[in-house]
Amino acid sequence: MNRYIGTTVRGIRTPIIKQGDDLINIVVDSLDRAAQSENIAFRDRDVIAVTESLVARAQGNYCTTEEIAEDVRKKYQGPIGLVFPILSRNRFSILLKGIAQAGRKLHILLSYPADEVGNHLILPEALYESKVNPYTDVLEEEDFRRIFGSLKHTFTGIDYVDLYHEIAKNTDVEIHFGNDPRAILKYCDDVLVASIHTRDRLKTMLKEAGAKTVYGLDDLMNEPGPTGGYNEDYGLLGSNLSNDHTVKLFPRDAQDFAETLQEKIQAKTGRQVEVLVYGDGAFKDPIGKIWELADPVVSPGFTKGLIGTPHEIKMKYVADNQLEGLSENEAYEVLKEKIKTKPSSLVTSDEALGTTPRNLTDLLGSLSDLTSGSGDKGTPVVWIQGYFDSYVD
Repeated sequence: MNRYIGTTVRGIRTPIIKQGDDLINIVVDSLDRAAQSENIAFRDRDVIAVTESLVARAQGNYCTTEEIAEDVRKKYQGPIGLVFPILSRNRFSILLKGIAQAGRKLHILLSYPADEVGNHLILPEALYESKVNPYTDVLEEEDFRRIFGSLKHTFTGIDYVDLYHEIAKNTDVEIHFGNDPRAILKYCDDVLVASIHTRDRLKTMLKEAGAKTVYGLDDLMNEPGPTGGYNEDYGLLGSNLSNDHTVKLFPRDAQDFAETLQEKIQAKTGRQVEVLVYGDGAFKDPIGKIWELADPVVSPGFTKGLIGTPHEIKMKYVADNQLEGLSENEAYEVLKEKIKTKPSSLVTSDEALGTTPRNLTDLLGSLSDLTSGSGDKGTPVVWIQGYFDSYVD
């Protein structure tokens, strides 16, 4: 029988997860209940996606702001230059609280007009009208305010400069604005790189420019603290606010989790599914200009069937260029043959023009993040079917 439905994505509800819960079996049971309630059959190459926060919560992978402060005290003796933190209440604000508790003077260098994930301090139009050169000009807070005035975020209405001052109000803090990370060395030579995706390049630049001490957020809380929370690969990167003194860290051992869950589902259903642990999706909001990816990676753990990029031809290209004048059946047969005999590599093929050259994990993680959302949907597990099907399957 022909299949008339392609890719299907379902958010799966689970119980509230607590520290120490057997998350593997909870996910398997939740999927089983969902399958029975809707009469859904598992298929080979289904994709099961589990949000990273669920994995971290079950692990109890949390740390406190005081633990962050203690790690900072160990690594820094004098004033600290914080380079390019993102503008975030959920992400960086709680980390700043911990860093400030260390009691060191802070120089914060903010990039402008936006941070690295697209949160804007000012609109690009305002920057253009100001005649300020963002490539060379380093501005102090007084000058920045005089030129640009209020700095309220488009969606949140938050003035992040005021917010960061308020969070670190018990610490001596100066905020500067510039886009060359080496500008921080005018103020101090001990630097904490707070960016996410540019961190390695910035660390290298600062060391070559003469910085004495250079760490990144990935170098903080990368060993167990008193409460046991840490991430040896990403440190504080990928963390979220839990409460006003606690941080949920990016999960550990996500690769082992994905592979074990795959084995459990296969044992229960007889089907070879793929599994990924996902965080932020990698997409951009056209209005707020925010690039969603505030995690260091979309997926910290996934099964081997999700390695690579899509291997697809562009049906629209074939239809526009090779099917003209054919009957419906003839066109189907031509397209079927094209799909079934496509070469192993389509990198330079005209027939692949317009397909999405991104990692499967980034595409599937974005799809899962949009499905589960970050609010009250209550579906931290996502079940995707038909993603690897083609028109002729």
